[in-house]
Amino acid sequence: MIERAFQDCYPDDVSHCYGCGRLNEHGHQIKSRWDGEETVAVYTPKPYHTAIPGFVYGGLIASLIDCHSTGTAAAAAYRAEGRGMDTDPPLRFVTAALHVNYLAPTPIDGPLEIRGRVKEIKGKKIVVESTLSAGGKVCARGEVVAVKMPENMKPGG
Repeated sequence: MIERAFQDCYPDDVSHCYGCGRLNEHGHQIKSRWDGEETVAVYTPKPYHTAIPGFVYGGLIASLIDCHSTGTAAAAAYRAEGRGMDTDPPLRFVTAALHVNYLAPTPIDGPLEIRGRVKEIKGKKIVVESTLSAGGKVCARGEVVAVKMPENMKPGG
């Protein structure tokens, strides 16, 4: 049995993100899971994600790193508390900072693998380092500073 994706555990009221929201029919709907001490997601770009024919648009790369990293932050917070992601109270994280280094052109003709690793957990802040690879070659590296979602961002908050 495949472990349930982090994003599939998010409560409905916070599942509309363009990058990872399972309830956003127009979004990427990425699915992240633990792979040992790392997290992994695989996403296959569509032909319209083109920057230059044959290569992925950099904004998609940033979006994938961003949403995979905030999902990793949430999963790490649940893991640190020793509980499942489908337990209450829900823990959601948003991006406080995103930095992406583009290392090589990213081909559009196959799946992209995003891997994340928690660099730091400190209070309400979790720093995640992620890589995006195509065909086994790392094409981008990113770092996300994720923070617990402020109460005023929560529906009804």
